[in-house]
Amino acid sequence: MSRSIRLETDRLILRKVVPEDAKALARYRSEPTVSRYQSWQGSYEEVKAREMIRSQLELEVDVPGTWYQLVILEKEVGEEGGCSIVGDLAFHFVEQQAQAHVVDGQVELGINLDPRFQGKGYASEALTCAIEYLIQVLGKRRIFAITDAENLSAESLFLRLGFRKEAHLVENVWFKGSYGSEYLFAILAREWKARRREGGATGGQGGEPEVTHLTSPES
Repeated sequence: MSRSIRLETDRLILRKVVPEDAKALARYRSEPTVSRYQSWQGSYEEVKAREMIRSQLELEVDVPGTWYQLVILEKEVGEEGGCSIVGDLAFHFVEQQAQAHVVDGQVELGINLDPRFQGKGYASEALTCAIEYLIQVLGKRRIFAITDAENLSAESLFLRLGFRKEAHLVENVWFKGSYGSEYLFAILAREWKARRREGGATGGQGGEPEVTHLTSPES
């Protein structure tokens, strides 16, 4: 049995994906506002969701070179009973640098949010919780994210969380039939801790962007 994690905020639960999540993942990942900034074209089939989940089942957290996939659940019980899946969040544990004695400790973040649950501050709340776990529990040194330069909501989100825009990569990637540009955002553990001490980088309900999606594992 693989070791998994479960994180909680006042309103959300973040846990590892399980096979029963496939239908919900396929539904909202097929929404045009979600797929627009992702690698898949059009709908995200349930079979693809099941393949991605299957690849995660025996995966341990904090394995260099892997994506570790979580789902984001709303604690409030929905009309159909049980907690609703509102999105998914992933950790990309970057391969260590060549020097054997160096523990690099870098993690890339990815997130998707179901359009029905946008505007509630869930993206910033989930990311704040995730970053706290990565820095305080796993001891990571640097957290970063790469976003489509046209995704203004993601840009706004990461700037609000205290990330630094480190690069504007101009037409660096061939994406859905044309060259696209990307932004690189990052924050160091010491910067995050200082910001938290000052009362910043908190999740909440106010001012959530309408669209917040970053790179996540496709399969």
